Amino acid sequence: MSPTLPPADVDPRSGYCAATRTYHSLRAPRPLPPPALPLSFPDFAFSLLPTPLPYSHPALLDSSTGEVVLFPEFLSRVRALGAVLRSQLGVSRGDVAFVLVSPSLHVPVLYYALMSVGAVVSPANPALTAGEISHLVALSNPALAFAVSSTAAKLPLGLCTVLLDSPTFLSYLQELGDVSATETVVICQSDPAAILYSSGTTGRAKAVLLTHRNIMASTTMAAAAKMAAVVLLTVPMFHVYGFVFSLRAALAAQTLVLHTARRFDARAVLASVGRFQVTHIALAPPSMLAIVRAAEEDESATAGMATLQAVNCGGASIAPDLIRRFLHKFPGVCLSQGYGLTETSGFCRAVGFEESERIGSVGRLSWGAEAKIVDPTTMAALPPGVPGELLVRGPFVMKGYLGDKESTSAILDPEGWLRTGDVCSIDKDGFLFVFDRLKELIKYKGYQVAPAELEHLLQTHPDIVEAAVVPFPDDQAGELPLAFVVRRAGSNLNVEQIKGFVAKQVVHYKRIHHVLFVNTIPKNAGGKILRKDLIKLALHWSRSNL
Repeated sequence: MSPTLPPADVDPRSGYCAATRTYHSLRAPRPLPPPALPLSFPDFAFSLLPTPLPYSHPALLDSSTGEVVLFPEFLSRVRALGAVLRSQLGVSRGDVAFVLVSPSLHVPVLYYALMSVGAVVSPANPALTAGEISHLVALSNPALAFAVSSTAAKLPLGLCTVLLDSPTFLSYLQELGDVSATETVVICQSDPAAILYSSGTTGRAKAVLLTHRNIMASTTMAAAAKMAAVVLLTVPMFHVYGFVFSLRAALAAQTLVLHTARRFDARAVLASVGRFQVTHIALAPPSMLAIVRAAEEDESATAGMATLQAVNCGGASIAPDLIRRFLHKFPGVCLSQGYGLTETSGFCRAVGFEESERIGSVGRLSWGAEAKIVDPTTMAALPPGVPGELLVRGPFVMKGYLGDKESTSAILDPEGWLRTGDVCSIDKDGFLFVFDRLKELIKYKGYQVAPAELEHLLQTHPDIVEAAVVPFPDDQAGELPLAFVVRRAGSNLNVEQIKGFVAKQVVHYKRIHHVLFVNTIPKNAGGKILRKDLIKLALHWSRSNL
């Protein structure tokens, strides 16, 4: 279904239709092609590029080395590699390519080239263990893999592997090859384009199947952006957040600056803004916290940042206090709190300057999106302002979980509505508020306690660096809130002080009952807290101490 304007009987302020209890996006539709038209995402993206392209315009830039790939060279590399994939590596339409690499200028080229020949891109975290990678390989059943020297040994034996840091791969980018071989491939918009892996923060990862049309829908928001935009990408390109950003910049003829350092360095990122005249930054919440702290500790760290216009922060929720601190140190910069799932191609909301001023909200629905807030037990739709589970529908919603019909049918109904598993509300102005994961709510004597609310509160304490709250089993209450806390260096903050700090500011059933001090809070690559790991740690602690 092509995106259309919302029905005439919706509230022009919120997009809510009382007759169907459905929210509609009030944003103008973006130019998606007719669904039946055979078209790959790369062909769609390149059709939107201005002609002729300025030969001096960078497509890719490495912030560590300063290496640049100009747009004509980027297009040439994609076509050359696509030809090699078909003629020399025997890649066919529908073949899955497992990608296990560190960030580099080769990665966006590889993604585009694979999709251009009908292959399915399946990137994974190179930090995973061999056992974890084996599980993902079993899910996606790849025909070949792309790795680097430091990750290749983690792949299963017998899987054909190409190293991106080898002279052979570099030669592929210069090959003329049999270009006609790529031109004969007929690719449908409904064909699979990518297999991404859900974060697995509450269970084992699933293989999320995204189509070419899904990726068209999630990247097209950048099509109307100015070509002069320079986007600094600091999030992993195997995560849906970084994956989509790595594709959308080329579509809008923007310059994509890649943060290729092995560890996030806040001062280096701030310096890159001035050095490369960055206009937009894509961050995860832990990185945003590091940048704010660097700016607070050293005023000179923010010098030369006049070009910065907007920061997108996604992958996990952001504490309101951190948002205020950011806006204080970077006045005039639009802060967009991202919201989306791997299952929604990373997006289902949009934020502009007006939305960024509504602290606590993740913005309004993106173009083409519909939403409902429902009672998670009865699935009855709820009115505006009442919290419930968020359901979304639109061209960005996944095709399903690969090889798992049962899990797919549990989250995606025949009408295209996707259960997000997030507790949300939408107000009278159409602003979306995300409170917590439905599965992560703590059930205390029949009350529901949102861990994120307590985490944000704990992080306002001057001696607390980070905090995470998980459920702890209790015979009488059912579950009790337990907090993991990282103290500021040199702090003597104790358990009772933390309990008292929270108790003064919340209703009785939200009080913290146990506190464990740790050195770090485990998170995935997108900055999301790995609660299942913390719950195991809490249970181990209880067996040893209670």
